[in-house]
Amino acid sequence: MSPLVAGLAQVGILLVALAAAYRPLGDYMARVFGSEKHSKLELAIYRLGRVNPDAEQKWSTYAYGVLGFSFVSVVLLYVLQRIQSVLPFDFGRGNVPPGMAFNTAVSFVTNTNWQSYVPETVMGHTVQMVGLTVQNFVSAAVGLAVAVALVRGFVRSQTDRLGNFWVDLVRGTIRILLPLAFLFAIALIALGVTMSLKSGVDVDGQTVANAPIASQEAIKELGTNGGGVLNANSAHPFENPDEWSNLIEIFLLLVIPVALTRTFGQLVGNRKQGYVLLSVMGLIWGAMLAVIWAAEANGLRPLEGKELRFGIPASALFANSTTGTSTGAINSLHDSFTGLGGGGTMLNMLFGEMTPGGVGTGLYSILVMAIIAMFLAGLMVGRTPEYLGKKLGRKEVTAAAVSILAMPTVLLIGAGIAAILPSTQAALNNPGSHGLSEILYAYASASNNNGSAFAGITVTNDWFQASLGICMAFGRFIPIIAVLALAGSLAAQKKVPVTAGTLPTTGPLFATLLGGSIVLVAALTFVPALALGPIAEALL
Repeated sequence: MSPLVAGLAQVGILLVALAAAYRPLGDYMARVFGSEKHSKLELAIYRLGRVNPDAEQKWSTYAYGVLGFSFVSVVLLYVLQRIQSVLPFDFGRGNVPPGMAFNTAVSFVTNTNWQSYVPETVMGHTVQMVGLTVQNFVSAAVGLAVAVALVRGFVRSQTDRLGNFWVDLVRGTIRILLPLAFLFAIALIALGVTMSLKSGVDVDGQTVANAPIASQEAIKELGTNGGGVLNANSAHPFENPDEWSNLIEIFLLLVIPVALTRTFGQLVGNRKQGYVLLSVMGLIWGAMLAVIWAAEANGLRPLEGKELRFGIPASALFANSTTGTSTGAINSLHDSFTGLGGGGTMLNMLFGEMTPGGVGTGLYSILVMAIIAMFLAGLMVGRTPEYLGKKLGRKEVTAAAVSILAMPTVLLIGAGIAAILPSTQAALNNPGSHGLSEILYAYASASNNNGSAFAGITVTNDWFQASLGICMAFGRFIPIIAVLALAGSLAAQKKVPVTAGTLPTTGPLFATLLGGSIVLVAALTFVPALALGPIAEALL
């Protein structure tokens, strides 16, 4: 079978699997977040945390919950790394240095999972399991909670309540992420992913690092996290043994963001609203897959940086999916991609990672972009814009604009400062346009909470540890605050009836408007930087 046919077969199997999971998983998540009943386990957790699960919150209180929980998580994860030497299963690796511990704590709490260290030589199993793996679950659940709060803003009318953050956090973790991760961890073990408390195994007289990998691998992909237990990430046979495990991992990182469009349609009472979002996500995802695949297949050194077990098609499919979501896991070295192929992975992040985006973050990001699209349509026809029965006035558009502009602001400021620092030249392994691409990719990955990297840049000095950590935090929490403020403003409104002048939001016209807005915002913001980096490299 030719590589092209094999690659197309993998894409076809993936799409069939996603289609099969779309309805049941999307409907199940709608029931989870729409239910008023609490399980006994959930009630026990609420009692332990002194939470009244039936008390709903204003948007500001909901935001305080997100920020407070995340701040405490950063502190606890930082402390856990700094006392690693006294924890079991340390294997003599010692305490994590302060700058690295700060960067890692912010990274995993923000669902970025950027790793400025070699996991098998820096992190012991206790920090991996008790610290990093726990954050893989709850950081994804935070994204789910914020997305559901925004959907409630559209659904509810004349109220200042958006639900309860603690209830949404617990339900997302216990009812959705935990059972799915448990099932797929068993599936990955059956396929050969390792699960061991040993630090390594002897192979022909050499020690190969090992760890409790399968339990983290499942949630790493399912929660669009991306941080690997091993430095080679999903290119390592212990994390990703064969073509079937590779396909399952791609499925995992796409399935919840894709199914959330069905959840959205169910919660707003119109499934076509979810279908149109899915169509835009799918078209951009497919177009970028074609660009990356073609660029790599026709490159001068097509197999450089690729895991030879998978080849170009599976490497392109994984690369496109991991950067189209906020996952950041890799099964090939993006730094070795061609100028156009590497630029494609970067552009996926610069779109705002909403094609289909991360767990929760993809849905609320594309809904914010839908508001921007409707605002632009309103300007063109001279009519007050509205979306899903809610007027889009100054407060709503301002909140949407803040959410959209936060990422490019922190990205371009961070990358611009880094580019002019003398110390950055020593951190780059490549000169010229590719070196600039490495800088842009690092800050795009951090600001979008992706976590993948062009590994030709060394980011272990204090400037990179601190600046990338700040970009991760701002890129995560500024949009969250703006989205929750938007949700509160929408929920306070009364629904307006559909009239002859209302722009339909379930057809190809709106899909074109939304997709065009996504591409237009990224183009206007990033084309100058891209022209100096990956575009210049591709032309050379």
